[in-house]
Amino acid sequence: MAGRRLGAPDGIAGAVEETVQPDAVIASNTSGISLDTLAEALGGPERFLGLHFFNPVPASKLVEVVVATATDPGLRDRAVAWVEALGKTAVVVRDAPGFASSRLGVVLGLEAIRMVEAGVASAEDIDAAMTLGYGHPTGPLRLTDLVGLDVRLGIARYLEREWGARFTPPDLLVRLVEQGHLGRKTGRGFYDWSTT
Repeated sequence: MAGRRLGAPDGIAGAVEETVQPDAVIASNTSGISLDTLAEALGGPERFLGLHFFNPVPASKLVEVVVATATDPGLRDRAVAWVEALGKTAVVVRDAPGFASSRLGVVLGLEAIRMVEAGVASAEDIDAAMTLGYGHPTGPLRLTDLVGLDVRLGIARYLEREWGARFTPPDLLVRLVEQGHLGRKTGRGFYDWSTT
């Protein structure tokens, strides 16, 4: 592991490869980091793919199976079968910044934050519009609190670099993170979690 930065995502992937059997599958649960970039540290990138589980994992039925450029097609099929054996639904996407779910989810979440910032509606009413009107299991602002505002901000900044201004984080999100209001894990985000 000499010369590898363990704090860097590619360093972690390389460290995992050095610890597991040569025929072991290596998967990342990243919600948006490029798998091709992570795979650069691997000697066997054909055994690497993404398995993006959604929070809360026990309740969510979706797992995004992300196929990197070098992923063996047979591994993709094995991963889909494994996800289905868990009682979940697999959707297969190719490696692209944000994949499918994070890319769409972040756009929705950022727009909801912009709406709160502009005084269009409260967080509760925006979330109710999405849960009752569109059948989402949770609203985008409550989900942001569950994921963590810092996590949402980090993903937005990454996607902004990759896809442009439509992913620019709203000032309100930046301010809340700077103030330490990160959602459920700190007791406050768009909702008050201090009593839960």
